[in-house]
Amino acid sequence: MIEKHTSKNGVRIVMENIPAVRSVTIGVWVLTGSRNESQLNNGISHFLEHMFFKGTNTRSPQDIAEAFDSIGGQVNAFTSKEYTCFFAKVLDTHKEYALEILADMFFNSSFDEAEIEREKKVIYEEIKMYEDTPDDIVHDLLAQASYGEHPLGYPILGTEEHLKSFNADTLKNYMKERYIPENVVISVAGNLDDSFAAKIEEHFGSYQFGADRSEIQKPTFLANNIERNKDTEQAHLCLGYNGLPVGDESTYSLVIMNNVLGGSMSSRLFQEVRENQGLAYSVFSFHASFLDNGLLTIYAGTGKDQLPLLEDTINETMGTLIKNGLTDKELMNSKEQLKGNLMLSLESTNSRMSRNGRNEMLLQRHRTLDDMIQEIDAVNHDSIQQVIESMFNQPPSRALIAPKM
Repeated sequence: MIEKHTSKNGVRIVMENIPAVRSVTIGVWVLTGSRNESQLNNGISHFLEHMFFKGTNTRSPQDIAEAFDSIGGQVNAFTSKEYTCFFAKVLDTHKEYALEILADMFFNSSFDEAEIEREKKVIYEEIKMYEDTPDDIVHDLLAQASYGEHPLGYPILGTEEHLKSFNADTLKNYMKERYIPENVVISVAGNLDDSFAAKIEEHFGSYQFGADRSEIQKPTFLANNIERNKDTEQAHLCLGYNGLPVGDESTYSLVIMNNVLGGSMSSRLFQEVRENQGLAYSVFSFHASFLDNGLLTIYAGTGKDQLPLLEDTINETMGTLIKNGLTDKELMNSKEQLKGNLMLSLESTNSRMSRNGRNEMLLQRHRTLDDMIQEIDAVNHDSIQQVIESMFNQPPSRALIAPKM
C-alpha cells in the first residue's frame, strides 16, 4: 500500500510499507537535471550530486562514508536528464539514522572550495573515461543529433570548460533555484510504519528556497546526422526515433513493440543482426521517456567494413516491422515477458523506492500492480500499429563513432 503526504512547504512524501523485508530504502528526488541547465552551467546538476558527499558543516567526506559503512548500509546517487536522486538502503533499525545523514547532506553541505577543486578533477576523469567508451558517448551524440541546441541534447556530465567555472556560490545559487520544496520528493520503501512520515517532516517539511519560475521548453525532434572519427576497433551506430512522453496512454504498446524489435534476446534485431548474420556482439533498442517527449534508440557495434551491411539489416528489420506489425506469438510472449519483468522488479526495496519516486516526480500518480497488468493485457495489434505509424513516419536521427573509413 502506497501512502502519499504533502508537507505544508510542498515537499511530497511517498511511503510503501513492506513488512516481509528487514531493509528500508530512502530516496531524495529532485526535479532537476541537465535539461534544466544552460550552455554556461551544463553539468552543474551532476556536479552538485557529487558535492553532497564531500562534507557537511559537521561531517567530513570520510565521516559520511564511515557512517553508512558502520551500519552496513549502502548509499549512492545519480543524475539524469530531468531529475537527481540520492538514496540509502539500510536495515530497518537504522532508517532514522540514515534519514538524518541524508538530510544533513541535503541542507548542510559545506561546498568547501578545496573539495570542489578536488572533485572537479574526479569528474574530469569521469568525462575522459566516458570519452574512452565509444558505445556510451555515441548516445550523447544521438541526443545532440535529435535535439540540437535544446537542453535535452546536453551531456549530463557537462564539459571540462563548464566545470572550471563552478564554485560554492554557483552551487548554492543553483540549489536555491531548483531544490525548492515543490521539486522534492522523499520516497521510502521497506519495513516501516506511518510514524516515519513525521520523522521526514522534521527534516524536510518546513524549509523554503523561494519559487522556481523557470519553464521547460518542449523540444523539436530533429532527424540530424552526427559522425565522429575516433581510433576505435568498432563502428558504433545509434539511430533515434521520436518517442512518447512519460505517462502516455500508448506506453505499454510501445514497450511491447520495442521488446519485439530489440529489447530482448529473442528480439528481431538480436536474432537477425547477431544470431543469423553475426554482425554484432551488442545490438539492442530501448525507449527513454521525458516529461513532454521521448526517444527510441537502436544501438549496434560492428567492424567498420560491415557497417553498410549492418545498417541495411537494421533498415530491413524496421521495414518488416512497419509493414506487418507483430505476430500473434510475439504479442503474447512479449506481454508475458513484460508482466514477469514487472513483478520481479518489485521484489527489492530499491526498485520500489525508485518506481514510486519517479512516478510521483513525473506523473503525480501511482498505479497498482493489477492496474498495470490490466493495461498490458489490453494491448492489441491495433494499438501497436498506431504506435508504429506515429513513431516511424519520419527519418531517424543518426549518430556514428567510427575509425576513418
